[in-house]
Formats: sequence, C-alpha cells, structure tokens
Amino acid sequence: MYKFKTTPYEHQKTVFDQSWTSSMYALFMEMGTGKSKVAIDTMGALFKRKDIDTALILAPKGVYDNWVRKEIPAHLPDDIPTRIVRWQPNFTKKFTQEIKDIALRENREPGTLHILIMNIEALSTKKGAASAIKFLQLNPDNISIVDESTTIKNRKAQRTKTVLEIGRASKYRRILTGSPITKTPMDLFSQCAYLGDDALGYTNYYAFQNRYAVTQQRSMGHRSFQKIVGFRRLEELTQKLDQFSSRVLKRDCLDLPDKVYMARNVPLTTEQVKVYGQMKELALAQMEGGELATTASVLTQIMRLQSIVCGHLRTDDGEIQSIKNNRLPELMNVVEEAQGKVIIWATFTQDLLNIQEALAETYGEDSVAIYYGDTPQDERQDIVESFQWLGSTLRFFVGQPKTGGYGITLTAADTVVYYSNSYDLELRLQSEDRAHRIGQENRVTYIDLVSRETIDEVILNALRQKINLASTVLNEDFGEWLR
Repeated sequence: MYKFKTTPYEHQKTVFDQSWTSSMYALFMEMGTGKSKVAIDTMGALFKRKDIDTALILAPKGVYDNWVRKEIPAHLPDDIPTRIVRWQPNFTKKFTQEIKDIALRENREPGTLHILIMNIEALSTKKGAASAIKFLQLNPDNISIVDESTTIKNRKAQRTKTVLEIGRASKYRRILTGSPITKTPMDLFSQCAYLGDDALGYTNYYAFQNRYAVTQQRSMGHRSFQKIVGFRRLEELTQKLDQFSSRVLKRDCLDLPDKVYMARNVPLTTEQVKVYGQMKELALAQMEGGELATTASVLTQIMRLQSIVCGHLRTDDGEIQSIKNNRLPELMNVVEEAQGKVIIWATFTQDLLNIQEALAETYGEDSVAIYYGDTPQDERQDIVESFQWLGSTLRFFVGQPKTGGYGITLTAADTVVYYSNSYDLELRLQSEDRAHRIGQENRVTYIDLVSRETIDEVILNALRQKINLASTVLNEDFGEWLR
C-alpha cells in the first residue's frame, strides 16, 4: 500500500484513488486545491508498483521551478530515490551530462525514479522538443504530466504538436488545470488529444467541432470559412469527460484551510538583470559612502529595485522608462486559470494602468475596474458594489493596497493576486482581509508573483515572517540583502 509523505486532504485522496492506475487522466482541480500533490503521489505509487522509472513534467515558466524547489520535495516519499534534472535553455557541458545521466539506460542508477522537468515553452524549440521525446522513447516505462494544460489548447501551435507526440510516447499521461475551458469547449480538443485518441473519441478536430459546435459559412475576401456561432450536445461532452477526469472546486473542499498561499516565479529578462545589477551597485556605493543613512533612504532604494523587477524605472527627470519583462504575461496566465472574480493588488500606479489595459483588451472594458488614489471618490463605492454583485460583468478589481486595502468588502472574489508587494506588513494584512472577512463563503487563494533572488523574495519572506520592513530595515541588513 502506498504511504503518503504528506497526508492528503479528503478530496485529494478521493481523486488519487479514482485515478492513479489509469493510463490517462485529467485533474480538473481549481487553483489552490492541490492538484500537483495528486500527480506526484500518482508518480510515486506507479514507481513503487514498478510500472514506471521515468517522469517528464511540463509546466509554464512561472510554475515549473515550483516542482523542483517545493512540490516534489514536499510530497514525494523519502524512500523513493530520485534523479531530478531541471531544463536549461543553454546546453552547457554539465547540463548535457545531466541529460545523458537520466536518459541513457547505461548511465542510469538502478532503482531510481528519473525526472526531467521542463518549461513547456521550451517545446517550441527544436532542441527542447527532441530532448523531451527522446527521453521518453528511450525509457518506455514512463509518465508525462502537463501542468496548466490550457497552454496546449491551441492545436496549431508547435508546442501543442510536440506535446501530442509526447503523449504518444507516454505509458501514463496526466493533464492538470483548474480551468480546462477558458474560452470555448473547443479548448478541450488538444488537451484531451494528448491523453489519447480514445479520450473523446475524435482524432480529427473538425469532426469534434462538427459534433459539438454550431457553425455558419462566412466569407472574408476570397476566403470562406466556418465560424462557430454556438455549441450543442454539451451534456454528452460532459459525460465523456467524467469517464477520465475529476472536477474539484474550492467551495466543495470542506477540509481545506481558509487561506491558501501560492507563488508564481517570474524570471527576469536580460534587460532587467542588467538594470537591476546596476541599481544594486549604485545602492551599495551609496550605502558605503554614507548616503543611505536613514530608513527612508533605504526604503526608497527598495522601491527602485522593486520597480525594475516590475518592468519600469523612473528616470531623474521624472519620466517612466519601460523595461522588457515577463510579469504582465505571467499575470495573464494566472488570470486565465482562475475561476470567477479576481482581486489584483499592485504597488505602482504604472502597473495598475498596464494591468487594466491588458485585462480590458482580453476580457472587455467592462470586465475591469481600477481603484487607486486617482479614482474619483464618487466612483469608488460604485466600483465596490458592482464587483460584489455576482451578476455584473465586472470581474477584475485592480487596486493599490494603500487606497483599497482598508475598509471595503470584496468577498465576491476568492482569488487574490499580488502583482507586487508593499514592504508594509499592515498593508498586506489589511489587503488580504478585503476578501477574507464576514460574507466570504469560500476558501481564499493568495498568489504572489515573485522574481527569484531579487527584492521580491526579501519582501515576501519578511511578510511571511510577519516582519514590517518599513519599521525594521537597517543599513547593515540592506547591505546583506544587496549582496
């Protein structure tokens, strides 16, 4: 009998029991309900039964590091020997050898679970695609796992085509997502095609579309095409999905804690790394020269470093200079997976405006409202009331904690995203409580966007330890953080 390293919640144990022996399965589990643990326990149980010795885990850039650093160490039993390799974009001599050590049978350690963890974006490259497929072909006793599987909903994308080939080379297959349908039921085709031809019973997209979509002939210039104008037989489609999937929502998980915390890694771009490094050097020089003599001056430097991580920098003449970054795209990935209404907190006004623009472009002008210092007083209550009304089109509340973090109720949302954090502990606690207060009927998931080895981690670690940097920061500590 498989022994769990960490005791599963009741809903996790139920899904595990239903799914772990299946060759294909979809974990349609809402964000914060612990789908990665179920996948890891499945991997562990299959290894213990000697069904697999190889695992390929595919996840978006913001997530795949969590599998290496957090999820596998936390949940895979200690008595399972592992060899884990994290994908690197550059084939250094060391990384090339690591790949050979887990892929080639003659290099492998007997009785060991060999795991390759890749960011799914790497499958758009020839090296990434070839490495993933060869890894499985050389080791047929395997499982492949696609985390946040909506990343392969576009059947025409190269990485989707690669993932389908990966599925054909996999003995066991799993997809993980909280929102399998982000726009239309057609999103399901590629995700389920990876699981297997017999998942939905259709190997051809147009046959699937003809069965479940209503189309009309349209023309554009000399080109004619079938435009989807509606859907049909959705009950039949649901019944098919039920045969190889589990749907789990937070509101149904009575044993979950009231608050669930998650982090999404946001890698810095090359441009950000350069500017951030220059700002660190300047801050160190100022500190050593005695210019950072007060807490206020240190906090100013923290804010400058944080703005670079968010993708912008205010120049000496007051202009805001944009820096290429991954933060806004990662936020859009998170939002796509989230269910229902969402609160997004950001420290900088520039970020609030950028977020509002991106959400409005994707989901419509009426879907988002911004709540910050410049929001007219007579509009603020209207925004709150509209957000709280479940029948309204207002889905996203984008706010600044120092303005919206006090006194208002936003319990219509049970997902809260921190695009950036304030170093002020009170602002964090107060902003968390806008969703987690009387009137909230669901567990609340808090997601922090974090760039590793930057001021992001310093601030978040302090907040988690209930430390208010605004009142405790010292020159000596700041110097250690910079170094």
